[in-house]
Amino acid sequence: MLSIENNWQKCLVKSSFTIEQAIQVLNETSLRIVLVADTDRVLVGTVSDGDIRRGLLEGKKLSDAISKVMNRNPLYVMNDVSRKNILRMMSMKKVLQIPIVNEGRQIIGLHLWDELLSRTELPNSFVIMAGGKGTRLLPKTKDTPKPMLKLYGKPILEHIIVQAREEGFRKFYIAVNHLREVIEQHFGNGEFLGVSIEYLRESIPLGTAGALSLIDPLPSQPIVVCNGDVLTEVRYADVLSFHNENDAVATMAVKFHDWQNPFGVVQTNGLDIIGYEEKPFFRSLINGGVYVLDPSSLTTLKSTIACNMPELFESMMKKGSKVIAYPIHEPWSDIGSHEDFNRVSYDQEKTKLENDRND
Repeated sequence: MLSIENNWQKCLVKSSFTIEQAIQVLNETSLRIVLVADTDRVLVGTVSDGDIRRGLLEGKKLSDAISKVMNRNPLYVMNDVSRKNILRMMSMKKVLQIPIVNEGRQIIGLHLWDELLSRTELPNSFVIMAGGKGTRLLPKTKDTPKPMLKLYGKPILEHIIVQAREEGFRKFYIAVNHLREVIEQHFGNGEFLGVSIEYLRESIPLGTAGALSLIDPLPSQPIVVCNGDVLTEVRYADVLSFHNENDAVATMAVKFHDWQNPFGVVQTNGLDIIGYEEKPFFRSLINGGVYVLDPSSLTTLKSTIACNMPELFESMMKKGSKVIAYPIHEPWSDIGSHEDFNRVSYDQEKTKLENDRND
């Protein structure tokens, strides 16, 4: 029963680690948890992906010690607990990982929800918004929809679908309008990718949310929605789990965007100079183009009225619905311009060359 194939030892860290170092470990292991232990490998606490994201939203800094976001009373089990009971505990506590310890509370393994379920198919639908014209990428998009532009030999849309499929999603909707026949001819019903695809055909452009009104019947489970021009290493299933764990009506993945003013900023009060700041640094959260929505949030949408995702979120906030943010720390790219497209193409080619050298 002991989990040994997931390389859990790589997620062992000391309490002196910073949040930034913990994020590096999370990205390197893909286990979505950091196990904090003392020098004898005795479990001190755990730091999950969600703990870090909540901490960052609360204002914690990347240079802060992980003890500021650590769960000091983590759930753990002995090695003789049955698979059935472990899954029941995970479901009740809404966790995706449980450390395994011996009688001295020394860490000897790690149970993962994904491994225990062996990639069980998720009941949730996955919707990709692919109806835009991509005018900023002309002439590339003259005869090709932006989501069908190829990166690393495959259309952007295919990268998104394959990643989501590997996480357990099988039911897909693609919202189409501009040059929709190109998309439909390529993907068909999705059988060649091992998934089911249906199309939300817009008669008029309906924005980044309006096409959801075309889903019939209304889904019974929360849906994941992704813009067709967003490439990210964020696990969509994790965003969905985060949404469920927090009992949210709507969740928006958000990305930290840093910007430095290239000039010194003078602060004045009338004619008086009251302050000066040399090249100030600003940090803000931007929309990451990945969402989770409960079915109840779709009831206000009309198939004849365009609606963008920020509008939908604002309407839900006015109603008092629980609307939350899921901070992205993984690689993320919005392919909206020639500069974005060329940068991602270069990054992927560079990664391929590095991998070839290491083979």
